[in-house]
Amino acid sequence: MTTTLRPTAPLKTTDDGERRCTYEVCVNSRPVGVLELSTDAKFGASHGQIQRLDIDEPDRRRGRATVAALAAEEVLRGWGCVQVRITVPIEARAALTLAGDLGYTTRGHNMVKDLTVPPVLPPASVSRAMTETEFPSWLARERAGYTRSWVERGSTEEQAAAKADADFTAYLPNGPATPSVRLRVLTHEGADRGDIWISLGDAYGEDVGAYVFSVEVAPEHRGQGHGRSLLLIAEQESLAAGARSIGLHVFADNTPAMGLYESLNYRYTRTHLFKAL
Repeated sequence: MTTTLRPTAPLKTTDDGERRCTYEVCVNSRPVGVLELSTDAKFGASHGQIQRLDIDEPDRRRGRATVAALAAEEVLRGWGCVQVRITVPIEARAALTLAGDLGYTTRGHNMVKDLTVPPVLPPASVSRAMTETEFPSWLARERAGYTRSWVERGSTEEQAAAKADADFTAYLPNGPATPSVRLRVLTHEGADRGDIWISLGDAYGEDVGAYVFSVEVAPEHRGQGHGRSLLLIAEQESLAAGARSIGLHVFADNTPAMGLYESLNYRYTRTHLFKAL
């Protein structure tokens, strides 16, 4: 049995070098599934993505997906990609196992929580809006931290900076005046302890009503429960805006954050993985 990829249409290439193509996965020329590949619009042409890999039910558990995934990597190498990324729904256990067997590393997770009743903040804790004068220094700190987090996970400075530019432009087009944005500061016993960035609407394709983009507690005040309070503020703001669910992303190496989100009844929905080519 020979498993091959057969393009369903010519390769699509944009002016900025982005590529995309869909293939039939074939066994002895018989179609048994579909594969979709692209480069990453935010990281550039050197980063590839397996957007979709579906094998028809009668041909599953025969190694077809493994061969197709390896063939996909060869295609992406031919495109000049040095890394490939995939996103797997948490319920797709077989796909997660296959990714591990093929040497993919988990980069992060999406998590979601259903919202019902507005929570109450701990005594002496209060939420307030971030001021216009506080915003520039907050933005510089957030952008630097966001860029650094991607560099630490294998991206170049240029790629990480480009992603930061794209994401902050997309999600904060008018700064603190962006209608869909809530920038809140937590004060406790009269002093600022941290801040949170909440986006209202389905900003990350998770079918949620709100999304937490950033939670930051001042280093000297960590370990005192203020991160939990900030997330309760996010729930308050989201419910007040009519949202009934809230999502967020967490990097896989941020064990304390994952523990906090789990304790607040967030559930995992998608896992993001990568592999060097």
